[in-house]
Amino acid sequence: MVTGHGRLQHVVRVWLPVGFFLLVALFPFYWMAITSIKPNAELYNRNVMPLIVHAPTLKHYVDLLTKSSFLLWTWNTMLVAVVATAISLILGTMLAYPLARMRFAGASLIAMTIAAIYLVPQPLLFIPLADIINRLNLGNTLTSVILTYPTMLVPFCAWLLLGYFKSVPRELEEAARIDGASRVQTMRMIFLPLCTPGFISAGIFAFTLSQNEFLYALIFLTKSTVRTVPVGVIAELIRGDVFYWGQLMAGALLGSIPVALIYSFFVEHYVAGLTAGSVKA
Repeated sequence: MVTGHGRLQHVVRVWLPVGFFLLVALFPFYWMAITSIKPNAELYNRNVMPLIVHAPTLKHYVDLLTKSSFLLWTWNTMLVAVVATAISLILGTMLAYPLARMRFAGASLIAMTIAAIYLVPQPLLFIPLADIINRLNLGNTLTSVILTYPTMLVPFCAWLLLGYFKSVPRELEEAARIDGASRVQTMRMIFLPLCTPGFISAGIFAFTLSQNEFLYALIFLTKSTVRTVPVGVIAELIRGDVFYWGQLMAGALLGSIPVALIYSFFVEHYVAGLTAGSVKA
């Protein structure tokens, strides 16, 4: 039987730390939400308590959707994120499968190089990638970011899938090969079903990074019609020293909804994929 003292210890040891970290994690979203529904009179009034909304309004959301190209930016962001994620998963699978299931000279070195490439800072790759994009005349097109995002997504996807592919028993693959299945058929019928959590976690990571990427999108996409949400919100809702805080926070909140929904539906697979990828790689 749990005594009152035991319950108190449980609350202090478990729920108090959990509540503290939950408060720290959710506080920025709360601030963002209340800022997006505050009228300008409250936003710029120092005498008003910043954590409380006295007269909530949806004007900032209406202005964001009607007076800016936010819906177009959202479409561009989703298109870029989905295509870049698909390319990264395909190339990551093609890179991870031979490293995990085939024996050849230099396989270990290539695997370590993949992890090292992922750690290379984006600014170091910007100059050569910008030169390639200019030579191909792809500036101010969504193709420019769709082609550059995999340079940072493929190494991580390959590293994560490598750990998952290694966890599949070789006996299953050998049995399929004995029955006449090719390498591609083995991957499609055995590896893809068994490694679904790994693909989900890699896909969520790639999608999130593609949607939130700022540096390449800022440089390669200078026209409003081809901008993504992170760049469009910053570039067009900050004019000189004037910050449209209500619309900025509304855009940030709406832009975070797709990723939040994806994580809420696939969080278990995402955690399982990251755990397996980091332990078994």
